[in-house]
Amino acid sequence: MAKPVLAIVGRPNVGKSTLFNKIAGRRISIVEDTPGVTRDRIYAEGEWRSRTFLMIDTGGIEPASEDIILSQMRNQAQVAMETADVILFVVDGKDGLTSDDREVASMLQRTGKEVVLAVNKVDNHKLPDDFYDFYELGLGEPMAFSAINMLGIGDLLDRVMEAFPDPEEGEEEDDRIHIAVIGKPNVGKSSLINKLLGENRLIVSNIAGTTRDAVDTPFTWNDQEFVLIDTAGIRRRSKVTGDIEKYSVIRSVSAVERCDVAVLMLDAQEGVTEQDKRIAGIAHEEGKGVVIVVNKWDLIEKETNTMRDYEKKIREELVFMPYAPILFISVHEGQRVQKVMELAAYVADMRTLRVPTGQLNSLIADAVMMKQPPSDKGKRLKIYYATQVGVKPPLFSFQINDRELVHFSYSRYLENQIRKSYGFEGTSIKFVFRQKGEKDDV
Repeated sequence: MAKPVLAIVGRPNVGKSTLFNKIAGRRISIVEDTPGVTRDRIYAEGEWRSRTFLMIDTGGIEPASEDIILSQMRNQAQVAMETADVILFVVDGKDGLTSDDREVASMLQRTGKEVVLAVNKVDNHKLPDDFYDFYELGLGEPMAFSAINMLGIGDLLDRVMEAFPDPEEGEEEDDRIHIAVIGKPNVGKSSLINKLLGENRLIVSNIAGTTRDAVDTPFTWNDQEFVLIDTAGIRRRSKVTGDIEKYSVIRSVSAVERCDVAVLMLDAQEGVTEQDKRIAGIAHEEGKGVVIVVNKWDLIEKETNTMRDYEKKIREELVFMPYAPILFISVHEGQRVQKVMELAAYVADMRTLRVPTGQLNSLIADAVMMKQPPSDKGKRLKIYYATQVGVKPPLFSFQINDRELVHFSYSRYLENQIRKSYGFEGTSIKFVFRQKGEKDDV
């Protein structure tokens, strides 16, 4: 089941981003940064009471004028309705109830979504005199908290957890392979899906932003069932001007989170951009399968080693995912389009591959003999035992003598040795190192 989504909304300067950072910090602080990944803090994983969720920092609702106030808020509320499981509506306890708060509340009420009303900047346990005015919004009991001082955040998260759907009530087990087609606007995502489906189910336009929703389309290929997810093109945050465009980023992030394989489409004429790195980083950190597809290859002038040199540049830019296969296609000309499905199906299989424990430990023993583990002050890393404890993505647990002796370079060496024997093409591999006597909690 996909992680539940929490959207944080409200006027500017009410403390949304501060709250977002406080909650996200608990999760991000224990996750090692992956070298080469460019991060965008519009979203993050949160964790409370052993349950993880996807959290969205939406930015402030600030109508430009009275003429467009209702349409602006209607757009925001509509997108929040379609995206979030729970909406956390943050208001300012020092400002008191404002007319803009009333407008936002009115929109949120019509979404039919669970809304938690949170009153920020209540910096001590004494409630301000006008606190009870917030009951007028008709969103239930207001929750007082202080993002800066970390007061009341635990109670606030308890309320959010209660509002999330129960894990047991989620979707039925779906054995279909979900493929999300991701990338910047106007690289040919919808056109690719139309080619694969053999029919025009999705609107195709050369206007960036035509696809605003993540559209799921089930289909069968080679007697195997798939679901294609066409995501809105992700733009750099500075280029995101309209409310709906901003939320299309959220939809794309959410689509990656619930897919099995992400097809990252690049524009052959542009090469790998910083935004492509961000998008690739999302898929990598979520542990998804990845196929890199370079579209519009027919528009590139070819020489003897053009494809080889282009692939080398991609590897240099996306250094954190050397495992992802690269395919050069032209959707317009129909070149190698069907190969996309072959690779996606293959990568999906790689994500479920299991290595027998005996074979794995023999492989690790040989790897240690070929290259000694690192040491520090006379103490050398010892690997007592290894086993695969999960799939999607493949997860390996190592029993060792001292976690402080594990260097990134040696971890990468072990990963390369496993890949040489078992492939795992298109999927990241996760390692967990436990000191002797510790139990796996994965």
